[in-house]
Amino acid sequence: MPPVSTPSDARLSRPVQVAEAIKSWVVEHGMKAGDRLPAEAELIARFGMAKGTIREAMRILEAQGLVKTRTGPGGGVFVHEVSRERARALLGNYFYFKDLTIGDIYQLRQVLEPELVATLAGKLSPAVLSGLQAVIDSYSEPSKSIEEEREQHLASLQFHAMLAEQSPNPLLSFCIDFMVALLSDLTVYRELYAPPNIELWKKGRDFQLRLLGALRQGRAEEAREIMAEHMATARALMEGQEAVMLQRFMAG
Repeated sequence: MPPVSTPSDARLSRPVQVAEAIKSWVVEHGMKAGDRLPAEAELIARFGMAKGTIREAMRILEAQGLVKTRTGPGGGVFVHEVSRERARALLGNYFYFKDLTIGDIYQLRQVLEPELVATLAGKLSPAVLSGLQAVIDSYSEPSKSIEEEREQHLASLQFHAMLAEQSPNPLLSFCIDFMVALLSDLTVYRELYAPPNIELWKKGRDFQLRLLGALRQGRAEEAREIMAEHMATARALMEGQEAVMLQRFMAG
C-alpha cells in the first residue's frame, strides 16, 4: 500500500493521518472489540510508514481509547470499544470553556426527550419501571437541608439518564445521557440547587409520576406531551435558579 496521504488530510500530521487510516482499515475489515491488530512490522509494510510513525499513531489511538495494548504472553494491540463514560468525558472537555447555559441544554432536551419517551411507551420491562419508581420515591418529600436538595436534584436527573439508557437508538441514547451529565455538572459547580425550590421539586416529581403511568400503559402520545411540558417547566424554573446564581456571583 502506498503512503497514506490525501488532499483532505494534508494539514494533519503524518501519525494522525496513519491513525485515521488504521481506524478506516479496522472498520472496512469488520473488526470488533477484542480483535488483535496486525503486528508492527505488518503495519509498517501495509501503510508504508516508518516504525516511529506507526508507533506514534498507535499511541494516538490508545489515547482515544480505540486500541488497548497488552503485554506478556498473548499480548499485542487489540481493538478496544470506548465506554460511554470515556466518550462523555472526552466530549465534555470540548464544552469545558464554552460557558453553556441552562437554555442551551434545554433547547435540545425539549426536542429529544419527548421523542425518547414516545418510543419507550409500553416497551419497558417491569424491572426498569420499578427502578424508575424507586428513583422517584427517593425524593418523596421536600429536602430538609441544602445537601439533601443537591442530592434530590441529581437523583431527578438520574431518572432521565435511566430512560436514555433504554433507547434502542444509540445516538439518541448517548445525546440525552450526555446532556443529563452536563446538567448534573452545572447543577453542582454552579450550585443551582440553592436556594431550595419547592415548586421545582413538586412539579418535577408530579411530571415524572404521570410520565411513568403513561409509559406503563403504553400511551406514547400522552408520554410525549407530558415530557414536553415537563421540559418546558423545568427549563423556566432552572433558568430562574441560574439567575439567582448569577446574582450571588455579582454580589460576591
